[in-house]
Amino acid sequence: MTTILLAMLAASAVQAGLVPRSNKCSGGFTRVSAQTWLDNANPGWNLGNTLDAIPTEGSWNNPPVVVNTFSQIQSAGFKGMRLPITWIDHFASGSPSWTVNATWLQRVSDVVDESISRGFHTILNVHHDATDWADVTAAGANYTAIEDRFYALWFQIATNLACKSSLLAFEPLNEPPATTQAHYDEINKLNTIFVKAINDAGGFNPNRVVTLVGPSEDGSLTSQFFKRPTNITNPWAIQYHYYSPYDFIFGAWGKTIWGSDADKQALEANIAEVRGNFTDVPLVIGEWSAAGTYTETSARWKYSDFLMKTAAKYNTATYWWDNGATDFDRGSGKFRDPVVKDIIVQAAQGKTNSLADSTEDESGLTQVSSAYLYHTAGKAPTPPTDLTASYLLNGNTITSVRSPSGQTLSKGPDYTVTGGNVTFKAPLISKYITPHTPFGQVANFTILFSHGATLQTTLVKLGQSKLATNTSIATASTATTDLRIPVTYATIPKVAAVQAKLADGTCLFDTWTVYLPAIQQCRSTYGNQWDYDGASVTISAAAVQAVVAAGQTTTFVVEFYPRMPGNSATFVMTLG
Repeated sequence: MTTILLAMLAASAVQAGLVPRSNKCSGGFTRVSAQTWLDNANPGWNLGNTLDAIPTEGSWNNPPVVVNTFSQIQSAGFKGMRLPITWIDHFASGSPSWTVNATWLQRVSDVVDESISRGFHTILNVHHDATDWADVTAAGANYTAIEDRFYALWFQIATNLACKSSLLAFEPLNEPPATTQAHYDEINKLNTIFVKAINDAGGFNPNRVVTLVGPSEDGSLTSQFFKRPTNITNPWAIQYHYYSPYDFIFGAWGKTIWGSDADKQALEANIAEVRGNFTDVPLVIGEWSAAGTYTETSARWKYSDFLMKTAAKYNTATYWWDNGATDFDRGSGKFRDPVVKDIIVQAAQGKTNSLADSTEDESGLTQVSSAYLYHTAGKAPTPPTDLTASYLLNGNTITSVRSPSGQTLSKGPDYTVTGGNVTFKAPLISKYITPHTPFGQVANFTILFSHGATLQTTLVKLGQSKLATNTSIATASTATTDLRIPVTYATIPKVAAVQAKLADGTCLFDTWTVYLPAIQQCRSTYGNQWDYDGASVTISAAAVQAVVAAGQTTTFVVEFYPRMPGNSATFVMTLG
């Protein structure tokens, strides 16, 4: 059946004018194994929300590709670059040729050149098309039409890029949705069609590394349902993506704590499952992230370190997902959290990172973190006292501490070290916090260790954060738009969680969360039901609609960091 299918596709391509040809490329091409390629790619980084934006580059939260980004990411220590590309709005004609706009093909080629010219091991793909015309789960999906278009697209991509160096690899389709055996079979067929198309395009492509995909690029589904294309002669690997546990990674149900033995065992079991099913196949996690937008800082550092170490343990390369809003600020050319970047790069090099200590037990109502030093300021001015941050040394030693200006502080007068504890002395703290110092983040101190990443702890003058208003009236007519509430932060400008309870004491959302630890009960989900920025907290239209549907007054408790009783603001929504 597969042989017949490929023959039909080839005949269709001839009719469409996509005649297979042998591109003649000047220069040499060194064929390498997929394992060698991936070994040299780790750690990798994703240029997300850019060329994959819809309808085109620059349509989302990022400008068109900033050339300096490649040099900046290279200088940061990354060796791989993944270029997600969406092609939906770049077809110049329909069936049967499905001709891609020549200007877009050239733009993609130019960006590839920017990447590989800096030595990046670069993966290029077909991205959001997977949930549009190439969605095999869509009602009435015409598999024959999808296959024809998929072949035509990849033939053109591969023809256009046929003479690029071996630093360029291909990935057929990003996270193709799948829920049934028929879907799984079709995705395996698309892998086969992809291999046929790129090799028909000629040039260096028959020797190019490819990273094939399973259903949804989910590790467990891939382990169960991926089938090796029978026609493949390219060096090949399997790519999957990892965003687990869902509640921690996506800010759901108040899950801001990570790092327990159970957390680590679950993560390792997931990665070990894929390796156990593909013992002799090179593997790459093409996307993973614990975004700083909605994860607690110390927990994020722990998660990133453990994922990188575990991936290495199971001989799996990694590409960090970055959508431009969470990690690398392309405007300033700097990482918003340089520590997590350093943790990733150092771990990829096999170095042992020390980590900020933080709460790992979810049974209480408090979450503390050594990523921050909190000076609690009451209604009356409170003189600064000694503040201590604890670190998990992991066999390292603390070598020095630096001031916000980068000067090395004096051990003794400025700080003391006892084991993994660094105590910042009151006279030092007094230089940064006075009765007139505004609430919020004040200064960053840097902690250096004998090996691994350099950490930071942020000094915060902690007060009571406040909402501009604490009440509203919900009606069917007001439930169509998000409710934006201005906020004055007196801590780090970040919301930890939002609890939503009805007047009868039950949860507005997800009533089953009452079986979770108390710190998570009745907490709603970031993005779906609430959001925040540096100036406001937003209750989504969907949440307002839920209040109206419930027919009860609802109390929203907006919780800030550090998570502890009282460090919150209450908002009551009544019915009109």
